[in-house]
Amino acid sequence: MGTVTDTPTPSVEAVRAALATVQDPEINRPITDLGMVKDVRVQGGVVDVEVYLTIAGCPLRDKITRDVTGAVSAVPGVAEVRVALDVMSDKQRAELRKSLRGEAEEPRIPFAEPGSLTRVYCVASGKGGVGKSSVTVNLAVAMAARGLSVGVVDADIYGHSVPRMLGATGKPTRVEKMIMPPQAHGVKVISIGMFTPGNTPVVWRGPMLHRALQQFLADVFWGDLDILLLDLPPGTGDVAISVAQLIPNAEILVVTTPQPAAAEVAERAGAISLQTRQRLAGVIENMSWLELPDGTRTEIFGSGGGAAVAESLTRTVGAEVPLLGQVPLDARLREAGDNGIPLVISAPDTPAAVVLRDIATRLSTRARGLAGRMLSVTPAGR
Repeated sequence: MGTVTDTPTPSVEAVRAALATVQDPEINRPITDLGMVKDVRVQGGVVDVEVYLTIAGCPLRDKITRDVTGAVSAVPGVAEVRVALDVMSDKQRAELRKSLRGEAEEPRIPFAEPGSLTRVYCVASGKGGVGKSSVTVNLAVAMAARGLSVGVVDADIYGHSVPRMLGATGKPTRVEKMIMPPQAHGVKVISIGMFTPGNTPVVWRGPMLHRALQQFLADVFWGDLDILLLDLPPGTGDVAISVAQLIPNAEILVVTTPQPAAAEVAERAGAISLQTRQRLAGVIENMSWLELPDGTRTEIFGSGGGAAVAESLTRTVGAEVPLLGQVPLDARLREAGDNGIPLVISAPDTPAAVVLRDIATRLSTRARGLAGRMLSVTPAGR
């Protein structure tokens, strides 16, 4: 006679261990740690799992259901998984907020806290049309591809375009006093365009802009970010000043084209660091040249603008401001933005993508200095 092998009956402990591998897609923490597992029942090979959603109509309910089903199905002895969804009570959401944010009732900006390890870059330009948003999106995705935790704030309130260029079609989710940002290509993103219907223009004055930016930084649950990029509006107006007040340790990245006229304006955008006391991380020259099929280059917008800005700002601030890279003009860069799949992942071997990835690597691996940081030291007595 042959040997009959009994199928093991899965234990509740084994199922809960499997559920501990499932992360909430917005908070990026195990659902078991977040109190989202309501109940687990095992009857033979059939497992019933009840899961709490943070809010009714959670946009990621289907993904949570799939992830739970997949994780529990992998437990030996499980023949069927049935997932039921419930919604957290107000008290449970309040407890979740406390577990994530602590006891403080007033929202705070974590990136401005002493000891914050998040590197914050403000991508600025003197004028519009230099490709600042394209550079921001591609840097963010390239950094995320390196395994870093990256967030983007579309701080260009009037000309917001980051969600489309990043392919972020989701909407933010509010949990208690927190806002969960949608993600695309591994990057968390928030934009005023996610809160306005259709293509409605934003007609706000300075105080409202400041408040919106403050909410993006304080009310949004970013988690532990390695890098935060802010796509600033062109020029040196209200938003640039607000950023300097809200995140004084942020560093400025200046984007320009080779055109002398654009470079002159870009110098003014960079020189604001003297007044805001922010560090200049470097200059990026975009649309540097067009490479023709025969291998020759055509400098459509002139040449030397990026180097001129870097040299001028170095003299102005009295510290080296490097030219981080020159990004060639490529129609695929524009097409990738329109399609919501940035060039660094849609065509990673193109010259423009290679330069952008190199810049992202330099910015994310640069050693942290102590300039501009508060040091916990006291003067020695005489």
